[in-house]
Amino acid sequence: MSNGTYPHLLAPLDLGFTTLRNRVLMGSMHTGLEDGNKHDRLAAYFAERARGEVGLIVTGGYAPNRAGWVKPFAGKLTTRSEAAKHSIVTNAVHTEGGKIAMQILHAGRYAYHPLPVAPSRIKSPISPFAPRELSTAGVEKQIHDFVRCAQLARDAGYDGVEIMGSEGYFINEFLVTHTNQRSDKWGGDYAQRMRLPVEIVERTREAVGKDFIIIYRLSMIDLIPDGNTWEETVMLAKAIENAGATIINTGIGWHEARVPTIATSVPRGAFTWVTKKMKTEVSIPLVTSNRINLPATAEQILAEGCADMVSMARPLLADPEFVLKAREDRADEINVCIACNQACLDHTFANKMSSCLVNPRACHEIELNYTRAKSRRNFAVVGSGPAGLSAALVLAERGHKVDLFEAAADIGGQLNMAKVIPGKEEFHEMLRYFTRQIELLGVHVHLDTRVTAETLAGKNYDGAIIATGVTPRDPKIEGQHHPKVLSYIDVLRNRAPVGERVAIIGAGGIGFDVAEFLLHDGHSPTLDLAEWLAEWGVVDPAEARGGISKEPTRAESPRREITLLQRKAGKHGANLGKTTGWIHRAVLKMNKVRMIGGVNYERIGDEGLLVSYGKNRENPTWIAVDNIVMCAGQVPLRELPEPLQAAGIETYIIGGADVATELDAKRAIDQGSRLAAGL
Repeated sequence: MSNGTYPHLLAPLDLGFTTLRNRVLMGSMHTGLEDGNKHDRLAAYFAERARGEVGLIVTGGYAPNRAGWVKPFAGKLTTRSEAAKHSIVTNAVHTEGGKIAMQILHAGRYAYHPLPVAPSRIKSPISPFAPRELSTAGVEKQIHDFVRCAQLARDAGYDGVEIMGSEGYFINEFLVTHTNQRSDKWGGDYAQRMRLPVEIVERTREAVGKDFIIIYRLSMIDLIPDGNTWEETVMLAKAIENAGATIINTGIGWHEARVPTIATSVPRGAFTWVTKKMKTEVSIPLVTSNRINLPATAEQILAEGCADMVSMARPLLADPEFVLKAREDRADEINVCIACNQACLDHTFANKMSSCLVNPRACHEIELNYTRAKSRRNFAVVGSGPAGLSAALVLAERGHKVDLFEAAADIGGQLNMAKVIPGKEEFHEMLRYFTRQIELLGVHVHLDTRVTAETLAGKNYDGAIIATGVTPRDPKIEGQHHPKVLSYIDVLRNRAPVGERVAIIGAGGIGFDVAEFLLHDGHSPTLDLAEWLAEWGVVDPAEARGGISKEPTRAESPRREITLLQRKAGKHGANLGKTTGWIHRAVLKMNKVRMIGGVNYERIGDEGLLVSYGKNRENPTWIAVDNIVMCAGQVPLRELPEPLQAAGIETYIIGGADVATELDAKRAIDQGSRLAAGL
């Protein structure tokens, strides 16, 4: 059978004792479904991906003992009774023709609980708990627990395990001198420091037999200054192959690295060159990873010989039918991961259940279903931002007739501003997906149409969904109508000319977006891999330990002189995503943006912006600028609900029209989808 457009991606992979149906590995993600007794939900979640034809699924991480927990009461596999509960998961995947491996993850010093263990008593910068240094016998006990965990995984019906040896977790900590300062047989020179992973793989293979997949997740590039050399990484990879691993998966960067690795501003396939560098060193299949979100990208990576498989984690959250749609030449129907992290990783680090901004059903497959409605009803949706689009599409999917009204000339609402921000190009994919779904589901779109309650009342709708979004909040600053003043809409949507010296009022998400837009002046490092790597100081690991340069390229003369102001005295961008906020702050610092907090906006005049400081309005100072951009918040736009309700039309308010604290596509899409699922 021809594999059509994606011959490399869809080619089977023969592992000797078993064959994977294609080259797609669903990478490990901790979703929260691993914790507690959520096996029925986990089964539904993975079964949907297996039905979508993923070649091999890897679960979120399970600890081999309590010390290895990532947090208290996180997922672990240590007993036969625990293994028995996993059979519902493995059976569900096998019923759909899929294969699944369980990741064994020992958190080491990254553990967020008071009982961590590590090679040496050295606290990590991302956990408040200092680890206990293991004795020589204690190290042996950890190896024993890894092996037992793998045996239990086999008993539970898993097709294999992935041994997590990267990202700075327990195994990784034995490999580098700044976390391993031991003098026994598990420390010292590199040959000794790498004994732990080799012993784990060797003893695991001996325990589980030859016909069981063992993936080893190897840190190909540590992205920390004192990380492994390339020579050491190759030495470990060869030893892992000889120890009996079936596949080596690529890990990129320790969690404490100050280089973004999976955020939307990272270029697609940004690290595949590292895996390709390893291809000539080992003979077992290699998996490459990070920011691969389209079948065409994956196909090119494989065709160029960078790897034997591609790992896609979040893209399978976004669309469980990713592989199926690729095989059926329906790539234009894929709901593409935009790498925003807002509903997946940000939720994980906030101890919430993960999901997906573009697909709220992810991890909620049992409770959130878009089943066919019993009777067809007629709905009006007003506003085509993310809330309105989601509601309209789910209603149409369920068989309802939908009219979607939009006052602007194109769909998307605020997404049309997000897509122009450097590093947020993936929002184009989101709009492309929405446009294609509108065509497929037969939603009737009325552009350039500002509807009135009277118009809607005359059309016999069974309900109206108001998703009219937001309007900028009036900041009530003296002189705010001065010619120097622009709104974020003027800048991002209407492309108003902006001078070289700019003050931005408001340091929330929109303020940061405007700052990055003005800094780059339409140019995006995300679209130029060489420039992006240089900007973040990433180099070939053969040139510098850990693949990180001591002197990354920084902007010598930024395109604009920007001052980002906020009333609060605290950290700028405090409400940005947990896993991405630091990146945005770093970009602004690299480009010498002044970030000033605790200000009062006194007035605007020909001189620029007059500010004072603190409750007593001290030290009034003029900031001389060519333009002032208002990013001082939004208020809901709600002209229609009251007259519609008065006319007897059932009315629902969603998205920014409901709550307008920040532009929140995650909440908008979830709210629109859930409302439509219940109507």
